[in-house]
Amino acid sequence: MPPGVRQLTVLGKFKPFGLIAEATDGKSPDDSYQYFLFDPELTGERDDADGNDANFSRQREHELFIRDNCNVRKGYALVEANFIGYWYNACWSNLGRGTEAFLCVLQIACLTIYNTSGEVVSVPLMRTVKSIWPLPCGLLLEQAGEVNPPSHVPFSPVSPILGSREMLRQRKEVGNSSPQNFHSPVAHDLISKRDMPCMSSHLILRDPLEEPGPTYVEERGKLTIMKDYDERTIWTSDRLPLMTSYNKGKMQHSVWAAEFIESNLEASASCSSGIVPDAVLSKRVSFRRIWQAKGAKKAASKVFLATDNSVPVICFLILEQKKLLSVGLQTVEINNEILFDVKPDISWSVSAIAAAPVVVTRSQVKIGLLPHLDIIVLSPENDLFLYSGKQCLCRYVLPSWLGESIGSGDGESAKTDSGFRNLKITGLSDAVLGSINLSVNHSQIFRCALTGKPSSSLANDCIAAIAEGLRSDLYSLFLSLLWGDGHSDLQGSSIHFEWEALCNIFLEICQKPTVVHRKQPKTASESSWEFLLISKFHKTYSRFHNGITSINRLDLEGIVPFDSKICSEETLGSSCELMVQSLDCLHAVYESLKMDNLRKQDLHHLAVLLCNIAKFLDEKCYLDYYIRDFPRLSTTIGACTTLSSSRKPPNLFRWLENCLRRGCLSTNFDDLPDLIRRDGCSIVSWARKVVSFYSVLFGDKPEGRTLSSGVPCNIAPGSYSCNEELTILAMAGERFGLHQLDLLPSGVSLPLRHALDSCRESPPADWPAIAYVLLGREDMALSVFRNFSSSKEFEMQSNTSLISMSIPYMLHLHPVIVPSSESIGLENTKIEDTNSVDGSVIDGMEHIFNSYTQLRYGRDLRLNEVRRLLCSARPVVVQTAANPTISDQEQQQAFTVPKLVLAGRLPSQQNAIVNLDPNIRNIQELKTWPEFHNAVAAGLRLAPLQGKVSRTWIRYNKPGEPNAVHAGLLFGLGLQGYLHVLNLSDIYQYFTQDHESTTVGLMLGLAASYRGTMQPDIAKALFFHVPARYQASYTEFEIPTLLQSAALVSVGMLFEGSAHQQTMQLLLGEIGRRSAGDNVLEREGYAVSAGFSLGLVALGRGGDALGSMDSLVNRLLLYLGAKEERSILVPSLEDHRSAAQITDGSTSNVDITAPGAIIALTLMYLKTESEVIFSKLSIPQTHYDLECVRPDFIMLRVIARNLIMWSRICPTCDWIQSQVPEVVKNGISQLRDDMDNMYEVDVEALVQAYVNIVAGACISLGLRFAGTRDGNARDLLNSYALYLLNEIKPLSATPGNAFPRGISKFVDRGTLEMCLYLIIISLSVVMAGSGDLQVFRLLRFLRSRNSADGHANYGTQMAVSLATGFLFLGGGMRTFSTNNGSLAMLLITLYPRLPSGPNDNRCHLQAFRHLYVLATEARWLQTIDVDSGLPVYAPLEVTVKETKLYSETKFCEITPCILPERAILKRICVCGPRYWPQQIELVFGLRTLGESNLIANSHRELDSDSVDHLVSTFSSDPSLIAFAQLCCDKSWNNSFDFLILDLILWSQVALAYNEAVSTGRLASSGGFVQSIFLASLRKRCEEVLNCSTELKINLRNYLTSEAWPYDKNSKLQKDIIILSWYLKWFNVPSPSIIKAAVEKIKSKSKNSTSAIPLLRLLLPNTHISVIGEIDRVFFPSN
Repeated sequence: MPPGVRQLTVLGKFKPFGLIAEATDGKSPDDSYQYFLFDPELTGERDDADGNDANFSRQREHELFIRDNCNVRKGYALVEANFIGYWYNACWSNLGRGTEAFLCVLQIACLTIYNTSGEVVSVPLMRTVKSIWPLPCGLLLEQAGEVNPPSHVPFSPVSPILGSREMLRQRKEVGNSSPQNFHSPVAHDLISKRDMPCMSSHLILRDPLEEPGPTYVEERGKLTIMKDYDERTIWTSDRLPLMTSYNKGKMQHSVWAAEFIESNLEASASCSSGIVPDAVLSKRVSFRRIWQAKGAKKAASKVFLATDNSVPVICFLILEQKKLLSVGLQTVEINNEILFDVKPDISWSVSAIAAAPVVVTRSQVKIGLLPHLDIIVLSPENDLFLYSGKQCLCRYVLPSWLGESIGSGDGESAKTDSGFRNLKITGLSDAVLGSINLSVNHSQIFRCALTGKPSSSLANDCIAAIAEGLRSDLYSLFLSLLWGDGHSDLQGSSIHFEWEALCNIFLEICQKPTVVHRKQPKTASESSWEFLLISKFHKTYSRFHNGITSINRLDLEGIVPFDSKICSEETLGSSCELMVQSLDCLHAVYESLKMDNLRKQDLHHLAVLLCNIAKFLDEKCYLDYYIRDFPRLSTTIGACTTLSSSRKPPNLFRWLENCLRRGCLSTNFDDLPDLIRRDGCSIVSWARKVVSFYSVLFGDKPEGRTLSSGVPCNIAPGSYSCNEELTILAMAGERFGLHQLDLLPSGVSLPLRHALDSCRESPPADWPAIAYVLLGREDMALSVFRNFSSSKEFEMQSNTSLISMSIPYMLHLHPVIVPSSESIGLENTKIEDTNSVDGSVIDGMEHIFNSYTQLRYGRDLRLNEVRRLLCSARPVVVQTAANPTISDQEQQQAFTVPKLVLAGRLPSQQNAIVNLDPNIRNIQELKTWPEFHNAVAAGLRLAPLQGKVSRTWIRYNKPGEPNAVHAGLLFGLGLQGYLHVLNLSDIYQYFTQDHESTTVGLMLGLAASYRGTMQPDIAKALFFHVPARYQASYTEFEIPTLLQSAALVSVGMLFEGSAHQQTMQLLLGEIGRRSAGDNVLEREGYAVSAGFSLGLVALGRGGDALGSMDSLVNRLLLYLGAKEERSILVPSLEDHRSAAQITDGSTSNVDITAPGAIIALTLMYLKTESEVIFSKLSIPQTHYDLECVRPDFIMLRVIARNLIMWSRICPTCDWIQSQVPEVVKNGISQLRDDMDNMYEVDVEALVQAYVNIVAGACISLGLRFAGTRDGNARDLLNSYALYLLNEIKPLSATPGNAFPRGISKFVDRGTLEMCLYLIIISLSVVMAGSGDLQVFRLLRFLRSRNSADGHANYGTQMAVSLATGFLFLGGGMRTFSTNNGSLAMLLITLYPRLPSGPNDNRCHLQAFRHLYVLATEARWLQTIDVDSGLPVYAPLEVTVKETKLYSETKFCEITPCILPERAILKRICVCGPRYWPQQIELVFGLRTLGESNLIANSHRELDSDSVDHLVSTFSSDPSLIAFAQLCCDKSWNNSFDFLILDLILWSQVALAYNEAVSTGRLASSGGFVQSIFLASLRKRCEEVLNCSTELKINLRNYLTSEAWPYDKNSKLQKDIIILSWYLKWFNVPSPSIIKAAVEKIKSKSKNSTSAIPLLRLLLPNTHISVIGEIDRVFFPSN
């Protein structure tokens, strides 16, 4: 009988996407082009949506279209990748890297590789490569080894998907020529074989950055390099490691398996012999021949992979024989490696002139790594057949209207029209999934879809379940029924028609034939021949002669499908077995559908079909099971005729209930359908997931990808401590979200919701984001997402995953992108100033007003005050005496603090504006450093907002003439780390401008950007400005000392922490450098810079005991004025002394070298607790020593001693007093007691030493507690600041007897002012970023002082501004760190020598004051409401580790806040009743502190009595309001009796859940569902079931005669429904089981005692009331 006939779905006339795009762009069509269609899954872009409509659309096809460039086409989006030169070959390959796809293009001398993101890599080819082929292990390159290569070389496929090897097409016109194979005339170089003894004929490329490696061939157990150039590759697979080749000389096809070789030695030593030693380089690729066949004069025109009975087969299309040969493969897994071989008994052929693999019958099934591939075959008679393996399913025909439309379109004669109507298919090509191009005999190409998958979801599920559950021979029988003539078109006009067509297949089998039609007996010769073909001899003989010439000549077209009308006894037996296994498969689908609330309609349709099958098979229990679910079926389905007992159907609800009551391992797994426990079965995956969740929740443990019970389950990574947490990970691993949970019956979902509720409060911190979304903890999910989202692709994938785990109707409540207040436009950047002329200005501080600062500081005006104090964009208030006779010129000369706007405002004279006289001689010099500082601030403000500063942007902002503004901008960008984008040419162009400020800013900015890297090019550029590196012949270079000082510190930053010996020796010499000219004013600053640099290079490395450290320390001590014998020093630039007018002595000038030496020793031994260096830096203990040491040097020594002995610093007044020597204490204490006895001592020296020691101790205290906001340190520093302020000018009462009074009489005011402001800066360092009001009030007061109140100069104003900036560092979002690098930068910034004027750089370069930026870090914590995306307040409990000063401490903070330093931070907990608790442990290291978003779950009391108002308070969804009105209406109580019938199906599971909670099998979660409610539910259900008076009568009839009540007059058939739910509620077995139990009792028990105990023993799950009823029915005498 011929196969069934189906009609093709014609999508339209085919035209490549590339031509459509060119026509859209207006390009003229060209004669030649190439294209290839491929599945988007090849590049990882296949849509995960349901593919029901995929076969009828080209949207899922991608196209590689090549003319002059390469275009990858997806739908209507076009991506172009241009390449230079002629191309020969192109293919997709993953290069052995998993799923990432690369487009490989072979050109003349190179291989160009493109990835999907647009990156390009070109691999040069040393020898001629004629073709490239993709393999799973890499890209196979076939080299040209012949002197006269063939005239044409076939292309490797562009798309290896589906294993097909289609070639690129070259066409003049699509409509005028049929597709032909495209070949490229490659001009090969003449290469002699004798010139390449070590050359492999096939190379493998696994990495674009590596050279292709040779391949090897395994022969007789030995490996040799593959050098057979006659083996021409004709096909490879990118999914399986397989290659086919053809040897023209031997006329032989071969199949090779590619394998990896693991070894360690080189193979080059054996190249001459061609024998590879036992060990070669690791991960080499070898080929092993697994099949060969001779007899074909030409190579197969096409090779591809297909599937036959779940076994992959290789198909060869032999055009000369018009045959399609298929060779089966078998796989063997050894040591986790899959080996391939050929099955000798799977080899068959069919007649064909064209063939291609397609996905039609089983689109959702995969055979290992391959999809299930069918074969579309074009026969020599131009008929199109669909094969599933060797089984012919149907014949496809073109629709009749197609020929009519073509004929009518041409408008020719009737004779021609009749020719058009007789269309013949002449060729096929470009198969992608279920679509294919068909060429007809009128030079037309049509894109057609092979319809195979029904649009009915129920029919599709049933067919897929049968495909996965049936034995292979039975599935072939089913396919013949499905695709036969009687059911040739499942795709009807409606979904209902498809389901009916599938049901008719089974219903026809159910109709038992009364007459069996037998075939006529065959002739003796035919019978003998068939007997020979089925004999064992033939099977054995054919294994050794399975070549092409020995193929069985019988075509498979003669296979006759099963026909229900013409049956044999053997076929009838197979049909019965088919029905039995189909019942099991469909029952598994039935049980899975019961777990989905949305498929009740499908469940009813399937129950009708299952009832008919169960009745046909006399399965009483199955039939009774379905009728209980759908009682009305009892009126249409009759009873079974057999009297024997049948098997029990699997019952998923019964298994779930038993799992709840007794645990997973105590359940009967016979209640689970076999398909549910089978791995890879996607059709019943819904039920499998539910079973796996219950199994995990109730004691089952994972063993790999399966549970110990054998149920497959994917578990997401993460830690767990209980079964509930493991269940959440299983749900996350299976992508079972809240939406899927809503689809489950309520009782089934109850234990899973219980697990979610149990874990919601405190889940582990290492879970994936989707697990947190499942819990409803979007706060933790977004934290994980933001910590790991490093690319847009990850962001989109994560966003999709998070949304898929959520509930659709809750998506509008999910976090949305809320425009933050950081992006404030220019219209909000102006500040109002009623006293200014223009009224509003832009001051550059707009960025400090953002959501964080507004939330932190609320409505107070401290930020506005900070902005006013630091504003440099408007005139500064100048306080003058109210003397109207003073001239304007004198008032202008009183202006001592220049800012960016060089103007002042006189409030006493009606806000008159006075400008600085432009005729001042050094006006430009006065403006240089203020403009530089202002530009640095601008750079620090702009860089974070830019995100990424490019080299082009910096060069674009470069002015025509160098100035201080651009210099400061460079420094500010460098402090942010953005100057690494500059190249060497840019750097030297800046240097050649010969501008001091620009050079200083650039050097320091480069050093900050390359800090600690020792980058050679940057070091060379910096050392250019250090004359000590020059030879004696370079004396003509004159570099200002200012630049040399900046270069020294830059070198120190570049070599920070490296302890580079040569650099340290150089810097050591620079500290004691002699005069290099007449400018001696900046010598101390130069020596200090050298000390800074030396200390940075050896930062904290003093205790490392390096070889030259002792001599280096000795020289530094000599610079301090030590008594040791002076070593021989090699001064730098000795020849320069002769040119100077100032002559140095033979010893070092301690006044110049001491500060630098102290700083160097401080940084070298920072935090080392070195007693030796501590003792060398002693404080003067006698009056004589006080007269020999400068007071400011004493301050430096105090700072150095305390930073070395870091752990001894304590924020107490006693500690500060302990820094003061006894001689100073005694002298200070006598100031008020007896002044007459003080004439013998130098009182001024004592007081000078005292104030400097106190200031040094306060600076040490500020550095020790930098950024900590320590209350003790703050109060202590504040008290000393007020003390010195009262000494300068008494403002308040005496703070007490703790501080000496009257010291201002013995010390100059400038010293007191400097010490005061150093303490103020130290106080701001401690409170950095806090915005403390008490400190800010003090700073505002100091800012308002004039010359009458104190010694106001440039340095003091800089100190106040610097302290104000520290207090509000980063707008309150940043603070200081106390690691070694940060402390070094802070010490350089806070160096206790304040400038006296704008151009004062004598002792300390002003640019160094900005290095504090390198000591800052962001430790601010902000909480975001997940639902609204807005910042909120949240209480935190912060735990810090135990230190030497404090024990482990807990304190509370309200976000936004600044966290303690990371080194001492231990734990952060979210507390308070409004938020979900969240705990972050930081014991083993702190991950990057991002935003930790919290859910603000407000508890409100809703006291409205109106239902509408109640619901509208939290939702305006009309559907939700309507649902509330329906359920809360009083009339709803009358509908409860009918609603309860639907609840009985899952209510028993809910009751079992309640029992599991009460017995402790499930952890109590605080009353997720009240037990009282469940108990009342049980009672109400029993009341409803027992209310019918006819129930007992109906139950008796059911137990005795298996009869269901029937009432034709009742539309609702209430009695049937109540009986069915009664049977299900009380677990009543089927009548056949009850009768079997009764017969067993009667046969064993002859007395008249009660049978209830025995019935209870035989029917343990049945309710006791039902057992009593059974006893009364079957044992009335008892």
